[in-house]
Amino acid sequence: MEKGYSCIGLVNPKNADNVGSVLRAAGCYDSHVVFYTGQRYGYAREFSTDTKSAAHALPLISVDDLKSVIPTDCTPVAIELVEGAQPLTEYKHPERAFYIFGPEDGSVPKSVMAWCQEVVYVPTKGCMNLAATANVVLYDRLQKGTVHGKPWGPKSTES
Repeated sequence: MEKGYSCIGLVNPKNADNVGSVLRAAGCYDSHVVFYTGQRYGYAREFSTDTKSAAHALPLISVDDLKSVIPTDCTPVAIELVEGAQPLTEYKHPERAFYIFGPEDGSVPKSVMAWCQEVVYVPTKGCMNLAATANVVLYDRLQKGTVHGKPWGPKSTES
């Protein structure tokens, strides 16, 4: 069976270190590409936090509009603390997901959430930063191991 597909969209990220950490998380948890909007963090290829050099192995693509790059058959999922969002602890990840994260100093815009098919939040006592949130969401996807009943994570070594 296929293992699924995930990619990341960052709305106008502010901090190059966070983008580097998101790239590292994407590499660790088998996401395939990171798209970003905005120009705030400048040219970003070499990140001190990207110790796995994921920026050299994963596409990091600047786009004007995340909606225009939704990969085929991917479910856009906004990660945002808003009323009506599903808690990550109970969330079943789609087999093909495009996770959208807001900027460090803001939220996923309502105009973006309008085209996202699902909205999920990470239950916490306080705010997490962008990189930490991406790590938690991608780890949750890996840890749950199945999406809609289909295995996609690491193969079992049981005989």
